Amino acid sequence: MEENSRLLKAIIETAIDGIITIDNRGNIESLNPAALRLFGYSIEDVSGKNIKMLMPEPDKSGHDGYISRYQTTGEKRIIGKGREVRGLRKDGTTFPFRLAVSEVEYEDRIIYTGFIHDLSKEKEAEERLREYAAELEELVEERTRSLKKTVRALSEAKEEVSLSLEKEKELNQMKSRFVSMASHEFRTPLSSVQLSSSLIEKYALPFDNKNITKHVGKIKNAVGNLTTILNDFLSLERLEAGKVEPNFKKFNLVKLAEEVTEEMQMIAKQNQNIIYQHTGLESEVVLDPNLLKNCMFNLISNAIKYSGENTFIEFNTEITADQCMVVVKDNGIGIPQGDQKHLFQPFFRANNTGNIPGTGLGLNIVLRYASLMGGLLHFVSRVNKETTFTLSFKK
Repeated sequence: MEENSRLLKAIIETAIDGIITIDNRGNIESLNPAALRLFGYSIEDVSGKNIKMLMPEPDKSGHDGYISRYQTTGEKRIIGKGREVRGLRKDGTTFPFRLAVSEVEYEDRIIYTGFIHDLSKEKEAEERLREYAAELEELVEERTRSLKKTVRALSEAKEEVSLSLEKEKELNQMKSRFVSMASHEFRTPLSSVQLSSSLIEKYALPFDNKNITKHVGKIKNAVGNLTTILNDFLSLERLEAGKVEPNFKKFNLVKLAEEVTEEMQMIAKQNQNIIYQHTGLESEVVLDPNLLKNCMFNLISNAIKYSGENTFIEFNTEITADQCMVVVKDNGIGIPQGDQKHLFQPFFRANNTGNIPGTGLGLNIVLRYASLMGGLLHFVSRVNKETTFTLSFKK
């Protein structure tokens, strides 16, 4: 028995977490070394004192009432449960810890044992993660403002310099400088922001903090928007520089379309479903699969952006005896009649797009890619009813 007692004492004395015992009046009977270090007291300072001396307000004022209420009514608020509270050190500072209290009948009397797990490091790490997420979000917003400002300046410059050939040359030079700057100055920090946001999401998993998850999601969405803008500009520059040449080869159109459907469904809005269907006995075509995939991405991305939640996007492919067609149909905001004649111009956006993000380059790029493959692009649209884009290629 004596040996068991010594073993129990050794375990308590060497425990990493703090252990405190009090009597039924709330007076301290013992603190193990870990608890003494946490609160900054010696055992002589606290022995026989009321446990309230280790509590900041408002817990200090309410503790006696809690004990009395429990002993009178049996109502438990902490006993047998875990709870996060704050402790008051000897120097007046406070710290967070998780408290678990158990009731023990010992030598014909009741004592209460509190097990204390210090949460200071976890709380500091959580706060650092919140600050880091806020800093990253601010950085992305700053980059977004800078890039949008550059895009607006470029659009205004295009209108001004289109009056003469010399001004057109100046625009091309400006555009080339912008694309070069965007490629080098934005891609690297965007990749860093994307990586850092993913790391924050990973490191924040143990804390299960919805605010961190929400802000990391905002960062990723902003980076995705910026990347799309940058890719549109780079694609346009390559087209205008004559660097894009189609690489025709035979491939399975249905397989490609199914892959595109799966990828685009991942970025669709809530309850927004992409319904794919193929018509025809054949499935193989001879086109440039990379250019065609880019066209599909652009058309379906527009359908996602300009349609609401809880809607269907129809994505169809068809191979007949003499042609191949790709059709994307949505029931979104549509294109105003007065804007339809300008729709394929670079940087043009319909007047009903509002705050929906975009560069006004996507459809121009699709048209030019289709032309490179010998295809046509046409559309039919009614405002707030439906819009259908059709790519057609002769076999």
